[in-house]
Amino acid sequence: MMELDIALCEQVSEEEAKVWEAAGGYAPTIGIIGAVMGLIQVMKNLDDIKAVGHGIAVAFVATVYGVASANIFFLPVANKLKARIRAETLLKDLILEGVVGIVEGLNPTLIRLKLEAYNRDSKSTGKTGAGAGPDAKSKSGAAPPGKSPK
Repeated sequence: MMELDIALCEQVSEEEAKVWEAAGGYAPTIGIIGAVMGLIQVMKNLDDIKAVGHGIAVAFVATVYGVASANIFFLPVANKLKARIRAETLLKDLILEGVVGIVEGLNPTLIRLKLEAYNRDSKSTGKTGAGAGPDAKSKSGAAPPGKSPK
């Protein structure tokens, strides 16, 4: 049941991130539409040099706004949301693994080793995860297996 809840939450969150990603894909296109409109304005006013300059400026600014909004705002927001979704899903999986281990009556040392594996996975991807690292002491003050207390 909890696995289904985790999967559904991840799916809904991924859909939210895809909205931002799509906006990042459409923003440059909207900038190009603005550029075309600016160039149409230039074509209408070829006899007035001031209007030509204004139309060209509109064309360049629209293009820059479209590309900049995609690369400075929309796509980074989408990537940040995806990173948060991965971290949240990893944390929920870690909690589920711990609860299942307790319910099954597994040895606490085995449960800790399983949960520390989640922490190693999160470190290898560059994310901070929940749980104690392999060098951390437990609440009881005992050193992790294979480590001597200092």
